[in-house]
Amino acid sequence: MTQNPENPPNISFDLQATDGKARSGVIHTPRGDIRTPAFMPVGTAATVKAMMPESVASTGADILLGNTYHLMLRPTAERIARLGGLHKFMNWARPILTDSGGFQVMSLSGLRKMSEKGVTFKSHIDGSRHEITPERSMEIQALLGSDIVMCFDECTPHPAPEDVALESMRMSMRWAQRSRDAFGDRPGHALFGIQQGSVFREQRQESAEALKNIGFDGYAVGGLAVGEGQEVMFEVLDYAPDMLPDDKPRYLMGVGKPDDIVGAVARGIDMMDCVLPSRSGRTGQVFTRFGVVNIKNARHADDPRPLDENCSCPACQNYSRAYLHHVFRSNEMISGMLLTWHNLQYYQDLMAGMRAAIAQGTFASFQSGFHDLRKQGDIEKL
Repeated sequence: MTQNPENPPNISFDLQATDGKARSGVIHTPRGDIRTPAFMPVGTAATVKAMMPESVASTGADILLGNTYHLMLRPTAERIARLGGLHKFMNWARPILTDSGGFQVMSLSGLRKMSEKGVTFKSHIDGSRHEITPERSMEIQALLGSDIVMCFDECTPHPAPEDVALESMRMSMRWAQRSRDAFGDRPGHALFGIQQGSVFREQRQESAEALKNIGFDGYAVGGLAVGEGQEVMFEVLDYAPDMLPDDKPRYLMGVGKPDDIVGAVARGIDMMDCVLPSRSGRTGQVFTRFGVVNIKNARHADDPRPLDENCSCPACQNYSRAYLHHVFRSNEMISGMLLTWHNLQYYQDLMAGMRAAIAQGTFASFQSGFHDLRKQGDIEKL
């Protein structure tokens, strides 16, 4: 059906199946459907490093993540808007989610100053001064043309004393209201709120109630994957997603390793993103069903096997471990390209497997099999 670009439909979420707390569904957007659980490859500066857009799409990715902080500095959101928006600029026709810039700004220790209004900071590129407020974050993301916009928040560092976390969370909730007001009514685009509260259950509940009272198209669990470790993260995820609406997507920001992802889906998360598959590909770390392969290790120099005989990516279909070891050791560009492609394919295959298992009511068996294969890999010393 042809869509009228002047009157695009609203973004909606269709929850199709549950198995325990695990959920599968579809987020419908004018630019295409997003199958959940979904993993979003990270295109920080309008590119997934070492990948062509069509190559990313071939892995099964329905959506990419762009970075507000980096794009506002270079080439600037205004320039991207003049050139037709982020989708056209980076040649990606499918949905794009942009983060608010809050996490990157909060990471600029010594280069930023925060107030109730927002954050002023110095660019890590040239030292120029900038300001992000909830209103400016909404403006930047509108200029980029992102399909899913994140409200501006403070990512509370870990560890944080309870009183510091509470003050941070409550300011993020005030910023969430300002983000909602500034976002306005934009048919065909969605705004997600971000739950904060660090590792404190009562704060997470207060944050969730504040976000629900404001009203968002989806809800993220923020303030995790910031150094607290998997055990603590899972403890928070045992209750935090349950505080959010059942009929809206739930997004865990910045996660993560494959076992983090499976554990998060088991606890009710629908969407995730992480730089790990692309960053690891460039450094010779490869994810497989049996665990992590370090392609730089000498044991691969004479190994004619593929990384994974069941994988459909070009690295596995066309090249041996020996070749991948050689091009990595030789610092050839093709190494990062092939290993990143494989990692993204593995992540998307993992998501597809979980979606199928949830639909069939066999997620517990899938989860058990996932861990069994990794134990087998540990024994065989990949």
